[in-house]
Amino acid sequence: MNSDRLKSLDTFRGFTIAAMILVNNPGSWNHIYPQLEHAQWNGWTFTDWIFPFFLWIVGVAMTFSFAARTSRGDSKNKLLINIVRRSSIIFLLGLLLAGFPFGLLWHHNFSFSSLRIMGVLQRIAICYLVSSIIYLYINTRGQIISILILFLSYWLMMFYIPVPGYGAGLFEKGKNFAAYIDSLILNGHMWSATKTWDPEGIISTIPAIATTLLGALTGDYLRKSIHSKIEKSAWMFVDGSIFLFIGTVLDMWMPINKNLWTVSYTIFMAGWALCVFGIFYFLIDTKGITKWAYPFVVYGMNAIFVFVISGIVGRAIILWKFNVQLSSGSYADVPLKTIITQNIFEPYLSPINASLAYAICWILCMYLIVWAMYKKKIFIKV
Repeated sequence: MNSDRLKSLDTFRGFTIAAMILVNNPGSWNHIYPQLEHAQWNGWTFTDWIFPFFLWIVGVAMTFSFAARTSRGDSKNKLLINIVRRSSIIFLLGLLLAGFPFGLLWHHNFSFSSLRIMGVLQRIAICYLVSSIIYLYINTRGQIISILILFLSYWLMMFYIPVPGYGAGLFEKGKNFAAYIDSLILNGHMWSATKTWDPEGIISTIPAIATTLLGALTGDYLRKSIHSKIEKSAWMFVDGSIFLFIGTVLDMWMPINKNLWTVSYTIFMAGWALCVFGIFYFLIDTKGITKWAYPFVVYGMNAIFVFVISGIVGRAIILWKFNVQLSSGSYADVPLKTIITQNIFEPYLSPINASLAYAICWILCMYLIVWAMYKKKIFIKV
């Protein structure tokens, strides 16, 4: 691994992707500890940290990546071509996960007419594309102004544009402006759990772009500041605390809500990102305490790859069914995932702990894959 890399960022990325895999793969969706699932609507849990952390990391990382490529002589046009290429690949990977296995294998009904267009990777692709272009062609002051414009435009749309049948200024599930736009543009192509609005929808992507730009501002600070590493750690805690305070205050007018990616949520989670990453940066880059970070670095060096593989395999073991005899004596097609949980975890643990144990084992299995890749210096980048 390149010694010039920001090791704390690789560690933070690995921690975030491991947490994402943990919460995405419980043994049973009916048995989950509250902190390992999203807030029902307003508010937040540990799970609501994960996606904004990843977008914030994308922003930090691109400042180092662009600086390295520029130092090698790459022009802005060449960087732009690479940005478009990477964004397109990530978006297509998101569509791959949404449609897999496209009706070709096992018990899977598929239709392009109902394929979910937006999603986690699709949002990452869009946020990376837009924020990279802003970062590439606009100076720091302009980036700050861009963030404020993104916040203001979202605020005005959500508060002042009326939704037919409901009016303006609502943040209730399915009755807000973001849901209305999703129903107009993404009709039939939304998250299957709702079918009427999408947690990675169009309007909520606007402040999500700001999350990535806030990461980019942090990345530039880490790269360019004359402050010592200990001072940088301290300032990240100070700034993070300020953001947490602002987000909490704004919650009185616009609720902290992950599904809508509200302005208050964006600022609040940027505050948490600064504070949590500040700990990683202090321990690893400032104090040189690195041994504990190794598993997370392994995850972080192939983050997108392991997310995609985890999603594909996770879908496969649900669709792959075996005809087994039930306790009643009858036979039925049972998913491989159910067979695993019922025979390995549930006989020995309570339902909620069996579900958690399955998720932890899933993380360990994915770790073995990326560990083998890490040892062979195989790093799959898009």
